[in-house]
Amino acid sequence: MNITASTALVTGANRGLGARFVAELLTGGVTKVYAAARDPKSVDPAIAADPRVRTLALDITDQASVDAAVSVASDVNLLINNAGVLGFGSALEGDLDLFGRDMHTNYLGTVRVTRAFVPVLASNGPAVIANVLTLIALAPVGPMAGYSASKAAAHSFTQALRAEVRDRGIEVVGAYPGGIDTDMLAGVEADKAAPEEVARRIVAGIAAGDTVIWPDDASAGAGKVYLGDPLQLERLLAG
Repeated sequence: MNITASTALVTGANRGLGARFVAELLTGGVTKVYAAARDPKSVDPAIAADPRVRTLALDITDQASVDAAVSVASDVNLLINNAGVLGFGSALEGDLDLFGRDMHTNYLGTVRVTRAFVPVLASNGPAVIANVLTLIALAPVGPMAGYSASKAAAHSFTQALRAEVRDRGIEVVGAYPGGIDTDMLAGVEADKAAPEEVARRIVAGIAAGDTVIWPDDASAGAGKVYLGDPLQLERLLAG
């Protein structure tokens, strides 16, 4: 995809990886980017000041909010589904309300936004949908069982979507980062990639036409394990 000729929309653009996506797209010369967030005033003022940026109110769990965003962002040809939440909890003891929240946001929210924007993307094609998933969509981490399941569902949706929209001029990309050094994982002791590097690699992968993107060193190594032996990755992450 030619980033410089694209009009992008990034969900969850007010913090963490989402904010880095907007910055990276601007660096890459994007024509316009909609920085979408529940509260558009929470988008970094320095980013919002760029004349190519349009802040946009978008709650991916609310159909009315999604529909309103579609009516505004009718020129989009690159959709980056980045917004998400993370609740901690194991398979047997995790809070079911948190499990439900993660599924409602990370899976159904992604489905909701994608369905609403597909007609727009098809009319503005060629177009790309990039879903920010996670390495643990492919094999779970025990203390994040509900989150892992919600992202696994989003991974399966990404695969189904890819086949369904291929003939409509829309390519579907799945990105599978490992841990990222953002507020979402604050307090978790683990190796974490810099969010600006993850954003850079994902945008570069989109530009290169990649279908699957491993956007950090940890996910690239684990991705090789997964492609060779999925059960081995499950054992590694469980350990």
